[in-house]
Amino acid sequence: MSLNPIRPWRNIERRKSRQIMVGNVPVGGDAPISVQTMTNTNGHDVRATLDQVIRAAEAGADIVRISAPDQETTRALKEICRESPVPIVADIHFHYKRAIEAAEAGVACLRINPGNIGDATRVREVIKAARDHGCSMRIGVNAGSLERHLLEKYGEPCPDAMVESGLDHIKILEDNDFHEFKISVKASDVFLAAAAYQKLADATDAPIHLGITEAGGFVGGTVKSAVGLGNLLWMGIGDTIRVSLSADPVEEVKVGFEILKSLGLRTRGVQIISCPSCARQGFDVIKTVEALEKRLEHIKTPMSLSIIGCVVNGPGEALMTDIGFTGGGAGSGMVYLAGKQSHKMSNDQMIDQIVGLVEERARKIEAENAATETAAE
Repeated sequence: MSLNPIRPWRNIERRKSRQIMVGNVPVGGDAPISVQTMTNTNGHDVRATLDQVIRAAEAGADIVRISAPDQETTRALKEICRESPVPIVADIHFHYKRAIEAAEAGVACLRINPGNIGDATRVREVIKAARDHGCSMRIGVNAGSLERHLLEKYGEPCPDAMVESGLDHIKILEDNDFHEFKISVKASDVFLAAAAYQKLADATDAPIHLGITEAGGFVGGTVKSAVGLGNLLWMGIGDTIRVSLSADPVEEVKVGFEILKSLGLRTRGVQIISCPSCARQGFDVIKTVEALEKRLEHIKTPMSLSIIGCVVNGPGEALMTDIGFTGGGAGSGMVYLAGKQSHKMSNDQMIDQIVGLVEERARKIEAENAATETAAE
């Protein structure tokens, strides 16, 4: 739960779901909402795929998915899983043997639709492989690939059809006494996805994987995902998310974290609060924020930083942030620490000095956290 006793209007009460494990990452229950992405390298290329997994993990990804359409990829998964810093999900479509091979290779989760990998015997073989190798599963329902009988029944992809598909797949797993699964009902239409997820949340206690599928390019897809996922998360729905962009997977991770940070559901790194800039600005806000975003990517410690161009809103924003800088006149501005005026700083030194202040505060916070942990042992 996002709990704020001072400002209760900021509280988000998360839907109660049961918890499963994806490798060492808990999903559901009271676990933090995890962020996922998917590689777009050739799965046969172990080095390129691992490099992308590592970059995604450094950006904050908790889980990374890899498409596994053939035996060459499932063979590569063994080395990838062994060296990956985060749990790997194998994306499986149609061929049940790829799922078994991926489980044997060490993946933490299989993304499948039980209904499209064959008859009951094949489903049981996949479930046995998952159970034997400690894999969880994700049931992935997609509006663009619903079963023919559901399209004939409902006439088109709709929330009822998507949820019925999901519940049918849940029944297959539960009839085989397999309960380590999460589920998604994705669509590229924000309205369709949101309605389907709301119905699904009422129909099962399984952990829910959120996504607006095929959302588009970086800007359009970010907006679409923020609207769709943000509203569902605000309602308390969602245990793990993936932002689907036609962009570098690292950008998906960054956008996912920003959505969670904006709702107070995850904190990681520096949250920059900055103005859009106008004629009142005492320095170039846009270029400054761009530079700070790049220079502060290495900071994992949660903190807030306000960069405001003038004194109209600057002091008020600085009251609410760990570190602040407000533009003034004569080529300098005011630095705020913990909401209080600290000292003046020249504009030509501000980026280097702000980076130094953030790094110093991060070291202090981490030292305090370490001391607290030591005292509790």
